[in-house]
Amino acid sequence: MILKILVVEEMAADRFQVKDCLGEYEVFTANSKTEALRILQKQDLDLVILDLTMAAVDGLALLKEMASRWQDNKPRIIILTDPTDPEKEIQGLELGAVDYLRKPLEPKTASARINVHLELLHLQKISSKMFLEKGLTFDTIFQQAPIGITILYRDESAAKGMELVKVNAEFEKICGRTKEEFISIGWEAITHPDDLKESRENYAKLRAGLIDSYAMDKRYIKPDGSIVWVHITVAPLVLADGRQRGHICLVQDITERKRIEEALRESERSKSVLLSHLPGLAYRCKYDEEWTMLFVSAGCQQLTGYPPESLLYNRDLSFNELIAPEYRPLLKKEWERVLKKRLSFNYEYEIITAGGQRKWVLELGQGVYNEKGEVEALEGIVLDISHRKKIENELKYHNEHNRWTGLHNRRYLANLLHEDASKKIREKRALVGLNLSAVQSLTLSYGFHYTQDLIKQIASALVAHCNEKIQLFH
Repeated sequence: MILKILVVEEMAADRFQVKDCLGEYEVFTANSKTEALRILQKQDLDLVILDLTMAAVDGLALLKEMASRWQDNKPRIIILTDPTDPEKEIQGLELGAVDYLRKPLEPKTASARINVHLELLHLQKISSKMFLEKGLTFDTIFQQAPIGITILYRDESAAKGMELVKVNAEFEKICGRTKEEFISIGWEAITHPDDLKESRENYAKLRAGLIDSYAMDKRYIKPDGSIVWVHITVAPLVLADGRQRGHICLVQDITERKRIEEALRESERSKSVLLSHLPGLAYRCKYDEEWTMLFVSAGCQQLTGYPPESLLYNRDLSFNELIAPEYRPLLKKEWERVLKKRLSFNYEYEIITAGGQRKWVLELGQGVYNEKGEVEALEGIVLDISHRKKIENELKYHNEHNRWTGLHNRRYLANLLHEDASKKIREKRALVGLNLSAVQSLTLSYGFHYTQDLIKQIASALVAHCNEKIQLFH
């Protein structure tokens, strides 16, 4: 009995991410309203995951059309929303969505939330099948379910109005309380004070018929005062005699997930602080001809003049286009060398910024390998070393040139002669020396600066006769 799920998402990467959360289910995908409606018409779907943040598809309009077309046998709908647009979340829930997930999705969180609904659907299908086949009883399914379940009903003739009917063993385990304790104190008494208002509002809307169901994260207080985080999904329940109305509540312990989320948020915060002070950009890219970027840090703007999103998936340009043309084959060759030996990448080269300026950068990176040893991606940082290069070039210039005439100095000449000797060049060469001692004697008569200016004039006159084969040194 495989559940059928439709994922409506225009971005291929997001569709695959959602599909990865769904496990072994029959999953259909659509990237347009027309395609989604076609699949809804042909398939008997159990769950629809609809992205309300799509640019090309009006998610709310699609939600309204689904509600009008499939009033009696509408599949469960989970919406994907933008955390900065809570109004759209509310509209989606009012149009019949049973839950929402905020983008960007955190895989473990999304999987846990979706699995709650799939578990409910699975239980419903199992329950229907078992009752039809007169097999397992409801109580057997109820008690063996790997998720907390409570069934409450409202008897209008009862004094309290609300009485607890069923609580399974998993629910008692999660909350650390027995069925008798729930009957005695009620669910509000064990709900954390900070979550009580939202719980009451959601339950009031459910009872008033304003919503078909609701889901939320909340905290329960155990008898010892400790807190357990749970994700609950609540839906209406009409009993056979028609006089008693209640609801069924599925409860999943998400305490560990919340701890992981908090640790992840702290890790992301620390990473964000680190990356914000990085004199360059951090990246993750594909190992392809264009170095297709999968992640680029905010430092991209300052380093390249382009916003990070312009490089993601080569939207406006590829990272390869930023690299100065003469360095592109060299970088490719160096990456091939280090990946083959599983070494770290360390290379200096020039990029061309959005303003046409050349900048020297240092790239430090490494390959990311899968279980088969194949290169899955590249990760690293690209640092701005233009200032360092400028200082290095200035030092090199001063080290190799005479400060007064600007000609290559004797140290440079000595190194050049040594290099020629080591290469054993057979070309005929000559070294002509010009003795300026007589000029120096003029210092006594005309002063030091006069002599230096004269030497500079002589050097300027001789430079005019220099070419590739004739060089002048001082």
